[in-house]
Order: sequence, then structure tokens, then C-alpha cells
Amino acid sequence: MEKVQTNIRSSDSSERKQVKLLLQYLGSWIIHHKFITVMLIVVIVTAIEYLSLPSKDEIVRLGRVNPRLTALMEQRKEESLDKGKKITFRQQWIPLSQMSDNIKHAVIVAEDGTFYEHEGIDWYEVKESIKKDIQKGKFVRGASTITQQLAKNLFLSTSKDPIRKLKEVIIATLLEDGLSKARILELYLNIIEWGEGIFGVEAASLTFFGKHTSELTREDAARLAAVLPSPLRHKPNVDNRYVRYRKNIILARLEARGW
Repeated sequence: MEKVQTNIRSSDSSERKQVKLLLQYLGSWIIHHKFITVMLIVVIVTAIEYLSLPSKDEIVRLGRVNPRLTALMEQRKEESLDKGKKITFRQQWIPLSQMSDNIKHAVIVAEDGTFYEHEGIDWYEVKESIKKDIQKGKFVRGASTITQQLAKNLFLSTSKDPIRKLKEVIIATLLEDGLSKARILELYLNIIEWGEGIFGVEAASLTFFGKHTSELTREDAARLAAVLPSPLRHKPNVDNRYVRYRKNIILARLEARGW
């Protein structure tokens, strides 16, 4: 019995030595091949990120099936749990045909004026955003189209790291390839955040104005679109300086387009 235990201890000791030698070898190899090591890490990370992208089938499915929970909803749920709170989501899906033209137009002029012209990415805005960020040394100007915002809300997070932004661009391209502009706008207006626990334009319309989306006036719509950049800080039915300023810009843009 003692001989068996001695053999087991000897085997364990031998395995530990082998592991130690292997780690020493790997450490030495990494030190002498830093560039190759960095490139391997980049390749591995890129592969992992690529595999996390939605498949073509998932995108095509969005053409006929409404998502139940988005990545942003999951994020908000986790944030609430971290604070020891429970969040209740308010959301009512409605087809684009039942939405007032006022809200469609207001959101487009506020968030993505060239929505019907681009293929998911507004490259002029991307260029201007990069220039502004370089000047300020931080992320200060957004360049996300409605399609990019949809990609972020459905599949990603609110993080501003470069990898997340690259994935947003790729997913936006996939969305444009697999869905019509009408469906992209319909999805966006039904999942976008309009306040704590408030997702989608119907829930926002009922919460803030006590009316259905089909009944929204130009003023209502402009106010709802005005708070989209920061829906957790501002409410469309509160007449503060920020909402008034943004609302007036949106109304002027609608007027300029004959909307």
C-alpha cells in the first residue's frame, strides 16, 4: 500500500515538473516571439468576435419575426439587478403602417437624414465623427445611422470601444442586405429606448402623451425624437431647455423637407 502511494506521489511530482517546464518554455517562446504572439492574439480575438456576429438566417428571420428581448434590454436588466432593483419593460409592437407619418419623419430628420439614400453607413458622418474625436481626444460625436443603432440595440451594447463599433458596422451592412428599409425602420421604432423601461414608440406615446402612435402630432413627434440621444436623462413631455432646442431644430428640418 505504501509503495502504491509512493508511486502516486512520484507520478504527481513528475507531472508538475513537466507542466513547469512547459510553462517556462512557453514564456521563453513568447518573450522571443513578441510580434508573432501579438498577431496570434489578434487573430484569436478577431475569430471569437466574428463567431459572435448574427448569422444570415438570424437577420432574414427578423424580416418576419419580432424579437422578444434585445441586447439593450438585457443590458438594462443586468444594470438594474446590480443596483438591487427590478426593471419592468413597457413595449407594444405595432406595424409601420399604423404609425403616424409625423413620427417616422421626425425620427429620420433627427437621427439619420439620409436613411433612404445610404446602405447602412453614412460615410460622410463617419469621416466627420473621426475628425471631431481626434480633435477632442475622445468620443464626442456620434455617426450612427438608424441601421447602425438598430444593430447596436438588437445585438450589442452601449459600449464605445472600437471592436464594438466595428461589429456595429458589419451587422448594419448585414441588416441592409437582408431587410427592406421599411422593415428596418419598423424594427427600430419598436425597440428604441425612450425612457427607463420604455421601449418602442407605442409605449412612449402612451406613457408621455396618453395617445396612440397613429395620433401623434408634429409637435409630439418632434418632442419624442428630440430625446432619443439621451432618453434616460430627458422626457419628451417636460418642457426644458434641451427638449425645446432639439424640438425646434427637428421642426425646422421637417419644414425644410415639406414634411
